[in-house]
Amino acid sequence: MKARTLTYKLASEPDEMEGIHRLNYETFVEEIPQHQRNRERRLVDKFDKENIYLIAKDGEEVVGMIAVRNNRPFSLDHKLEDLDRHLPEGAKPCEVRLLSVKKEYRKTLVFYQLAKLLVDYCLECGFDVALISGTDRQLRLYTRIGFQPFAEMVGTEGAMFQPMYLTKERFETTSLAFSKLMQGRKRPDPLNFLPGPVPIHKEIERAFSKPAVSHRAPHFIRKMQDVRRELCRLVNAEHAQIAVGTGTLANDLVAAQIKRIRGKGLILANGEFGHRLIDHAARLGLQFDTLEKSWHEKLSLQEIEAFITEDTAWLWTVHCETSTGFLYDLEGLKRLAKTYSMSLCIDACSSVGIVPVDLEGVHLASTVSGKALASFPGLAVVFHREPITPDPSIPRYLDLGQYAVSGSIPYTHSSNLVAAFSEALKHVDVERKAALGNAARNILQDAGIPVLGDADYSPGILTIPLEEGVSSKDTGDRLRERGIIVSYESDYLLERNWIQFALMGAITLADFERALGVLQKVLRRELVSDGAH
Repeated sequence: MKARTLTYKLASEPDEMEGIHRLNYETFVEEIPQHQRNRERRLVDKFDKENIYLIAKDGEEVVGMIAVRNNRPFSLDHKLEDLDRHLPEGAKPCEVRLLSVKKEYRKTLVFYQLAKLLVDYCLECGFDVALISGTDRQLRLYTRIGFQPFAEMVGTEGAMFQPMYLTKERFETTSLAFSKLMQGRKRPDPLNFLPGPVPIHKEIERAFSKPAVSHRAPHFIRKMQDVRRELCRLVNAEHAQIAVGTGTLANDLVAAQIKRIRGKGLILANGEFGHRLIDHAARLGLQFDTLEKSWHEKLSLQEIEAFITEDTAWLWTVHCETSTGFLYDLEGLKRLAKTYSMSLCIDACSSVGIVPVDLEGVHLASTVSGKALASFPGLAVVFHREPITPDPSIPRYLDLGQYAVSGSIPYTHSSNLVAAFSEALKHVDVERKAALGNAARNILQDAGIPVLGDADYSPGILTIPLEEGVSSKDTGDRLRERGIIVSYESDYLLERNWIQFALMGAITLADFERALGVLQKVLRRELVSDGAH
């Protein structure tokens, strides 16, 4: 059998459930005569609505499965009197059923990968004993894995089953193959807490990996229209253009349009990315004043209003200052812009997707695919309120009008990036991310670890100022060695001895709690090492 790339996941789609029912029939009707045959050649398990199915897929075909359920009574409760008498004291059991792998995949790693997924799922849910009715045809395999038989066999002639259970400790120490599997769990994949690139959902990775298509293909043109429409819906914008590039390009596109506004502007800055807007504006020769404050120092609406003059035609600021996490009051800025008839321009690269963003009344705004929208980096997005036409005085790649009149496809585009971005937009959940960030901030504070800011700060950026004598570089290096990747290598963070946790991508609270445990150990080691000197 040729090498294949298989997918392992929790079943969720209707076609996956149909594949499960057909594999169930093949195994437990045609191969093991446990149920009656039927014309449909499908078997729906009696506990189907309670089962969690862990599956292996080759393309769209389900080629392996395991079902897990924790609702009592278990099937073994019906076959054995006083089932709990046979289990370890204080056990938290789940029932593992319907283990099946298609015949042509049984000499591959499918079973081992399913077992790994099973272990991950059970431990995450807090189960410490897995029960199974092991077919007498595979008792040797179950025993090698670590399942322990108990009680007498049950079933009927031709379909006999041995009640067995597996504990975490037994699984870790029994067979060489599964011992290696658990060692892999102990060295999990690194956790990425960068503000970009961010951790990506598997579905987004799969969308990206599809074959590339021409940027002139009708299918791609429709996909681009759909993505732009969804972006506008997400932030309540009138128009959205997408270019191949980063947030830097998006802000250059904005700056080139600001240059068309008559009058002087005002740029706000109290961190690295506010100062970068000043640099963008200076490079394009814009006329502007600046209102600057020290890093991590709040800029109030009253201070901003006091700085506005009758000559102020536009205002440009970041929404979320990524270098600290400070979040500007967007609704207040919109009121000021309306009151003083200014064109408000917003760098929303680190806020769209992590906090509610309503761009109604905003003249121009920028964001990107690879931060809080949690896709791959490489797409720059500019929102605009008014229709824009091409301007021959602007370099072609910076002329937003060129994008507007060509459906955002004036030049070569990446169908892979757009497909991934389209999938990523389906996963945007601002409420969940806000809850995650707020919970993580509280956990840090409860642990005695200081975090910059308060409710005025983004839940997606947690900036930790380290104690004097504790090096942010050494701390970041040691976290990386232990599989926790935080932001610390930028010059502006190193200068201030800060590290940051960005909670923008496919991150869970359990991931953060694991990272915190590692951070606490690293900080204790740093303090001990400093004291030894």
